[in-house]
Amino acid sequence: MLSLLALSAAAEPIQWADLGLKSYLFEIGSFQLRYYSLAYLIGVIFAYWHLSKMIKAPGAPMAQRHADDLFFYCTLGVILGGRLGYAAFYQPELFTTFDGEGFVSWNLLRLWDGGMSFHGGVLGVLAAILWVSRSGKLSFLKVCDYIAVNVPLGMLLGRLANFTNGELWGRPTDVAWAMVFPGADEAARHPSQLYQAGLEGLLPFVVLMYMFWRTNARYRTGLLVGTFTVMMAAARFFNEFFREPDAHLANRVVETGLSQGQWLTIPMFFVGLFVIIYALFRKDDAKAAA
Repeated sequence: MLSLLALSAAAEPIQWADLGLKSYLFEIGSFQLRYYSLAYLIGVIFAYWHLSKMIKAPGAPMAQRHADDLFFYCTLGVILGGRLGYAAFYQPELFTTFDGEGFVSWNLLRLWDGGMSFHGGVLGVLAAILWVSRSGKLSFLKVCDYIAVNVPLGMLLGRLANFTNGELWGRPTDVAWAMVFPGADEAARHPSQLYQAGLEGLLPFVVLMYMFWRTNARYRTGLLVGTFTVMMAAARFFNEFFREPDAHLANRVVETGLSQGQWLTIPMFFVGLFVIIYALFRKDDAKAAA
């Protein structure tokens, strides 16, 4: 009898509310230092510190002054690109919602309400890299290699922040580690934020760090950013099978079998694969790597 009760208890899903998590680190009055903001802050600071360290190693395509410019423009690109990308790819009505005076509603700029697109952030960062590369007469693809190595940590922290916020939960499931998220319903769901943290953050972080510091990958122009792109696209495509689609895009999954995020990762995957092939067959880079 006791064993049956134990098995029954073990079958109960995990209650996210029982984990004691909250969305902020501390609060002073009405101010809260939210984990999501902290994730962005730590990710950007780490990227700047580590990029400054990378360019001191042989083969660097830029100087410190270029790293300083990239720090500013890439941060801007992540924020603006992420938000505008979300509006373009997931909620275009944000562009057509106007206030009483005929201007686009401030809802487009309300970042604290949530709604940031990874693909939009990538496009914003690419635009920033292109600007700095053209201004400084640098190799665009080589600079992309150095930036790509520093992105996964921010992805890891961002997804962990999503989990502590109890948002972006997964689809209903009966796996042993299923969780009930108060913001969703009473269904047990995949903790898909943790899947994304591992496959879109931790795994590419370890792989790219190893490739840069322990191999000659830095000498093969495009290899690092190509690897990042392929890994991120494959991980995002896989994880979307477990993540609950946005409510206003649920019909896309019903109609096509794939989510909006998955459709966006398909061209991303093939672009990354092309860049890897290009990097591996460049003769000049092969000599440098040897």
